[in-house]
Amino acid sequence: LRNLEHIRDILAIADEVPRMYLQACKEARIKPIYQPFWSDLPGADIFLSITPDTLHQLYQGILKHLVSWIKSAYPHAEIDARCQRLPPNHHIRFFVKGITPLTKLTGQEHADIARILLGLIVDLPLPNHLSPVRLIRSVRALLDFIYLAQYPIHNTATLDAMEEAMNCFDDNKSIFVDLHIRDTWNLPKLHIVARHYRLLIERFGATDNFNTQFFERLHIEVAKDAADATHWKDEFPQMTLWLERNEKIARHGNYIQWRQAGCPPLADINPLPPPLPPLKMTKRPSLLAVPITQLEQEYHAADFRGALCRFIVQHNNPTASNLAILQEARDFVLPFTRLPVYHRARFWRADFPYYQNSLDSYDAIHVRPKRKNYRGDILPPRFDTVLVNIGNGEIVGTNGYRVAQVKVIFSLPRAAIPLIFNADRRSPLYLAYVEWFTPFRDPDEVHGLYRVSHAVREGKRLTAVIPLVNIHRSVHLIPQFGPRLNREWTAGNVLEKCTKFYVNCFTDRHTYGTLF
Repeated sequence: LRNLEHIRDILAIADEVPRMYLQACKEARIKPIYQPFWSDLPGADIFLSITPDTLHQLYQGILKHLVSWIKSAYPHAEIDARCQRLPPNHHIRFFVKGITPLTKLTGQEHADIARILLGLIVDLPLPNHLSPVRLIRSVRALLDFIYLAQYPIHNTATLDAMEEAMNCFDDNKSIFVDLHIRDTWNLPKLHIVARHYRLLIERFGATDNFNTQFFERLHIEVAKDAADATHWKDEFPQMTLWLERNEKIARHGNYIQWRQAGCPPLADINPLPPPLPPLKMTKRPSLLAVPITQLEQEYHAADFRGALCRFIVQHNNPTASNLAILQEARDFVLPFTRLPVYHRARFWRADFPYYQNSLDSYDAIHVRPKRKNYRGDILPPRFDTVLVNIGNGEIVGTNGYRVAQVKVIFSLPRAAIPLIFNADRRSPLYLAYVEWFTPFRDPDEVHGLYRVSHAVREGKRLTAVIPLVNIHRSVHLIPQFGPRLNREWTAGNVLEKCTKFYVNCFTDRHTYGTLF
């Protein structure tokens, strides 16, 4: 940070020789302001008032520059085509026309772009046969810094990781000069992020204490809405009166609710929210009785009967060998032909709640076949991918987890449960039919993403029926597009037609902070 005493000495000569004062301000790189208000305030250091700002310094600053550099490096049509073919996910925004035509982006839109930016360019070749390694490492480094800087709790390890990410960017940013995108790096927001964020976090705490996004929301509620209630003539007294009346109405409404509740004792100020259930389902299934043959055809669950039989046999005999389970499952007869089916499930992860985007936001997966909307248009099927705890999943990291695609979420008829499960074995309330992907291996050395592909044996995809509670959270897969995009792929069929994928670690802060 700046030397405050040196700055005060420069300000003290403002009344002596103006030309000397202007030259001294220029050399110190400060504005030549005459007697600033803070110059005589005791114990005040005006330069410490510049705190970290996630919205304007990271998303509307660093990421905005990064997106513009990528637009200059790659063909717009190719970026947009890949963006339009990303599979859907609860946390991923679908940009219908891509990201290059967008202008005047908000902070939220830049945050949505950050979730997919690395996946859009990971296989794209650069012009003039330049190696894209430095560019990909630069993008990964800045995204790592943006996500690390938003951690709600910091220690020496996380601050060191922030510095390593920025050092990685410094080591590889020359690619933008080689591509004639940048000739200098005189960017004030990049300077404060690269040189001062660690010191500011150590001095003032985590960046969520200073995020101006909260005040942007208040600006809407107490300024824009209040202004819209006026007739735009002498509006300030009208806005003040409007706010005063709304506050009185809100307080009176709270008082009425308190009286109607029997005047209970006042609760603590800012109480902690109650814990949310880890799995939230609708009270009634989306479809009450779907034939198993329909599940096999419309839900693409070709091995549904076999997988369900194997699950029942293994649930009753957890110590049986795989060969014994297969032999007994072949002879097992299901006492039902229809099942209640659910098209959506919501999850809440209580391991790191403050890594969530908000304290009441659920993660969700969608599982539904092809259907028509109210206009008669055919909507493609959607079968989301998830991260499954295979028995020994830890709080942090990918050990004990495996990616799967959910094809059916269902429950068993109550009347059939005593017929298929042993009395000493408690049956799961909800089940899911999934298709497995290959296990996690070491991430790529350049972009740091994990590679997975469809798990296949003898030409058929490996399937299983698992308890729904074993699903840890949703996960987004980015197709391995390669140098040339397959134009037959769409957002609706890419999970079926593509065979190799990257696991997206930037879908949300919880995924980045706890798994990758």
